[in-house]
Amino acid sequence: MSDFLLEVGTEELPASFVADALQQWRVLIPQSLTQNSLATQSVEVYATPRRLAVLVTGLPTKQPNRESEVKGPPSGAAFIDGKPTPAALGFAKKQGVEVEALEIRATDKGDFVFTRQTIPGRETSEILAEIATGWILQLEGKRFMRWGDGDLKFPRRIERLVALLDDTVLPIELVNGSETIKSDRTTSGHRVLHPKPVTLNNASDYVSSLRSAFVDVDEKERTTKIQEQVDSAARNLGGHLANYPELLAEVTNLVEWSSAVVGKFDEEFLHLPPEVITTVMVTHQRYFPVFKAVSGNLSGVSANKTQSVDTLLPYFITVSNGDPLKSDIIAAGNERVIRARLADGQFFYNADLAKPLDSYLPKLEKVTFQEDLGSVRDKVDRIVRITQLINKQLNAPESQEIERAALLCKADLVTQMVYEFPELQGIMGQKYALASGESAAVATAIEEHYLPRNAGDIMPQSLPGQVVGIADRLDTLVSIFGLGMLPTGSSDPFALRRAANAIVNIIWMANLPINLDALLQQVASDETKVQLQEFFIQRIRNQLQDERAIDYDLVNAACNENDAEYNLRALTDLLDVRNRALFLQTIRNNRTLEKIYETVNRSTRLAVQGNLDTNQLNPAGVVNPDLFQKSSESAFYEGLVQLVPQTQAAKRDRNYQQLVEAIGEIAPTVSKFFDGEDSVLVMDNDPDIKQNRLNLLGLLRNHSRVLGDFGAIVKG
Repeated sequence: MSDFLLEVGTEELPASFVADALQQWRVLIPQSLTQNSLATQSVEVYATPRRLAVLVTGLPTKQPNRESEVKGPPSGAAFIDGKPTPAALGFAKKQGVEVEALEIRATDKGDFVFTRQTIPGRETSEILAEIATGWILQLEGKRFMRWGDGDLKFPRRIERLVALLDDTVLPIELVNGSETIKSDRTTSGHRVLHPKPVTLNNASDYVSSLRSAFVDVDEKERTTKIQEQVDSAARNLGGHLANYPELLAEVTNLVEWSSAVVGKFDEEFLHLPPEVITTVMVTHQRYFPVFKAVSGNLSGVSANKTQSVDTLLPYFITVSNGDPLKSDIIAAGNERVIRARLADGQFFYNADLAKPLDSYLPKLEKVTFQEDLGSVRDKVDRIVRITQLINKQLNAPESQEIERAALLCKADLVTQMVYEFPELQGIMGQKYALASGESAAVATAIEEHYLPRNAGDIMPQSLPGQVVGIADRLDTLVSIFGLGMLPTGSSDPFALRRAANAIVNIIWMANLPINLDALLQQVASDETKVQLQEFFIQRIRNQLQDERAIDYDLVNAACNENDAEYNLRALTDLLDVRNRALFLQTIRNNRTLEKIYETVNRSTRLAVQGNLDTNQLNPAGVVNPDLFQKSSESAFYEGLVQLVPQTQAAKRDRNYQQLVEAIGEIAPTVSKFFDGEDSVLVMDNDPDIKQNRLNLLGLLRNHSRVLGDFGAIVKG
């Protein structure tokens, strides 16, 4: 067994590419080895800002031999009277075997000549030399660039290659114009702590040799080490860290040998909103803020109770890739930087507070939302109109505050703070609204209408925040769809799928009885309305299946994209389509569904051959008892008559358990209609009798459609 090491040494790579490359290689390299019949014990992928590496252990010295079977001419053409013909002789010669080695075997198309060959496995070293460069060149990512005078593209210049099969250098080359990078056994240590080259004697020495040179190549180990270092530093300051997983991941791929460095900033900056300080630290400087839990009264907490809240301490922790012995110098440099950044923030904050928030509205007229859709101020006017329509539907008691929040929701975009720190949009709007004397409900809605900003974020909790958030996103969808700029494949530059998902999820989370179809009719053209109806139906289906874990066929039953009636029903009552899908999943899980499935599904499949209106529930006028020939028809009819008030009550009260129980009671009667001693032939030769029986089945189908389209449900 052998170990193989490939290392690509580079100039400092972007942290985002390091993470992406690790994920790509973890898939690409095992697949490549498997395709070449090379079994392994393990494939470990490593990366730092200055290298990508893979260590493959337990490789065989060569591929296993494999059997090859080749089909030749038909036996009748290959042998006549047992003697080989030129066809057989030519086939044997081409395959490099004796005629006696040919076999005759029966196939679906007759007897043919076959030959078997054993193909020796190739040497592992030969295969690796061929495929290893492909591992490098197949990496994908943003902002690849050419370097030197060649066409080779990579995020940063490739400076060296290490390729070792055990203790032997495997000859691999990367040709880039006039420059050729050849593999050897020399890599580099830490740029500051070990600037000398590192010679690797064996592939298996890779991790330990680089650790000795102050390079920790294992991303997971670096992450753990950094987390422990910054946690320890925070505890020493009497504080703790908040959870910043993206920051931790980014910092991990910015250093090769970590050391936590503590810095301090002036306490006078603590009067700034904490979001400003943490944005400067986390987003712009990649520092970890330090918090301390203190007891204090919060809004909504009774006067005699206290609650622990986190407050910022005037410290930060940065993860250095430099010399730990020079931490004081590193800290001082970072302190100068953050002092300047926070001073800028303080200036912007004070300047913004000098004017009330609504005074910024005229400036929105000079900010373009989209060149064909006017200014952001125009968008605000559209948002206000949509909130008015939603308020009317909801009969919202907070309608004035909702409309005020809609008017001000984008005003902070033209403040100096948000111009400098776009991540703070909405957050600063909330603070400036309170400072301007707006109500807490208006201020909260301004911040919340952006929620959820990303997948997994919390949702807006206040009704004004929910309504303005829906209105903002719906305007974007209607406006962009109106220009014909629909998402295609993976291309969605305006994040329209995310906007539609957010609308659906806000409505579901807050249980808002919003008629989305009515809103679309009021704010969209006929063509745009149809496109958005289809778009929202797909978003609803995806949310039910992917986020709510509803089986795909039950989603089809609750929201059949090929059924216009069901589409309209879903869009007019999103809460109902969610509840029906969840209920269908519940009765499948508790096996109630299977008790009525066969009867209802069979009726549904036959009913399509009739022409009964799917909204008809009462048998009166559509079923003629005088045409009954069997008692099972009469029993079926009587069961449907009794079912009508139960279905109507279930439909009115959204009590689908009542509906299922009622259908369960009629199911044995319908089974006898199909298969009992007094069963009938539905497709009778008499067209009137046939239609009468199809109407019986159509009525049962219609009752079941109050819950879902049983024709879409798969037995299982």
